[in-house]
Formats: sequence, structure tokens, C-alpha cells
Amino acid sequence: VQLQASGGGLVQPGGSLRLSCAASGAISRTNVGAWFRQAPGKGRDLVASINSGGDTWYADSVKGRFTISRDNAKNTVYLQMNSLKPEDTAAYLCNLVSGSNIYWGRGTLVTVSS
Repeated sequence: VQLQASGGGLVQPGGSLRLSCAASGAISRTNVGAWFRQAPGKGRDLVASINSGGDTWYADSVKGRFTISRDNAKNTVYLQMNSLKPEDTAAYLCNLVSGSNIYWGRGTLVTVSS
């Protein structure tokens, strides 16, 4: 299984970005897709997750601003990020738990700055 993340970039405070994570390979029907982020010099934090049934979870810091969604036909998980703040600046990494396996994609950098 390979995960390809895309959609990062430079955005001004208050702006929006949409991240995508496309999975390829043999994926279990029952799986959980998630986005983590890691700011420079800090640990990796879970931002949001969504299971194959559509149940979602969000970190308190992004509730009401970020929306995670998925397109099962395309094996893709999205993260819509609105009202971005400078403290959202980080490398965003997608993650997939499929069966007993955990997969990571390469990070996509999000920079929020004026």
C-alpha cells in the first residue's frame, strides 16, 4: 500500500487549503484514514481521522475549522482546512490503518503566514 499526499502550500491567515491522500494497493474494506501534523521541533499530533463508516474525530485545536472526508471509490481521504492560523503551520502526514497494518504517506508542507 502506498499513500500519496498533496495539496499543501503557502496561505495567508484566514485562508483555506484542501489536502488529499490517495491510497493504492490492497486495502482492507475496514480501515481508518487520518491526518497527523508535525511542526518544526515538535512531536507528531493527530489532527483528524475518519473510519470506513464515516465516523470522524477531530483534535480540539481544529474543531469547527477542519473537515475530514473520504471517497471510498477513489481510496482517497481529504482534509479541508478553513480559517487557517499561523499555528497550523506544519508538515501534514496522512496515515492509513488497514487491518493490522499501518501505513504512512510522505508529508505535505502547510505554511500559514502573511
